[in-house]
Amino acid sequence: MSDANERSLLLAIDDDGIAVITLNRPEKLNALNRAVRGELMEMVDALAEDDRVRVAILHGAGDKAFVAGADVSEFAARTPAEQRELYDHRRVYDAIAAFPKPILCAIHGYCLGGGSELALACDLRVADRTARFGQAEIRLGLIPGAGGTQRLARLVGPGQAMRIALSGDLVDAEEAYRIGLVEFLVDEGEHLARAREVAGRMARWSPVALRLAKRSIRAAFETPLSAGLELEKELFLAAFASEDGREGVRAFVEKRNPEFKGR
Repeated sequence: MSDANERSLLLAIDDDGIAVITLNRPEKLNALNRAVRGELMEMVDALAEDDRVRVAILHGAGDKAFVAGADVSEFAARTPAEQRELYDHRRVYDAIAAFPKPILCAIHGYCLGGGSELALACDLRVADRTARFGQAEIRLGLIPGAGGTQRLARLVGPGQAMRIALSGDLVDAEEAYRIGLVEFLVDEGEHLARAREVAGRMARWSPVALRLAKRSIRAAFETPLSAGLELEKELFLAAFASEDGREGVRAFVEKRNPEFKGR
């Protein structure tokens, strides 16, 4: 097990190749300021290139919140021109969405605004029963600006996205699970353990196949079916030609466990 402390972030990578990123500002309910966004983006980019890492998990420290939103005090100090110039917080959400390996979000407590948008950028979401979701920007006279309309609508459908974004109301964990905002619902305090369990089931497989499968599924949201099927075919052929692909087939025929190397 390796550990590192990156200012307001904690990182642990275990022997199975599971990287756990912890947003570590519990006294601020893990609110996202510009510095944290920059650090998180750098960490995600580094993990994307780290061959030790097969799956990543994002979660928040403390017992009250995953992320309670952006640091609104930063908005209050800026002019519109300055906000446009400094509007780089989308980059971290896009970096997470473009992360080539599976990335899960383990959620408890408040998951609001920018925190909800972080969760939306991940591949899968695990919430415990204390989780509360919301796009509260409407309460400030603003709208979501980092995926809280686009990724939300693609995940739960336009009707539910309209309700959440236009009302500013909170969505509890049970309702979030019912409408498809989260894929897993667990008892209080079990969110990280369940995320580790799900990540472990992924980490045992070929890193090549994991990356290609994720890329193909992500493309389904942005391409017509015909183009998506063509991409899927090409990515299947890439997996088939990989060392891991050949190893997996041989292991199945030889009735043994495969040894995937990520090549």
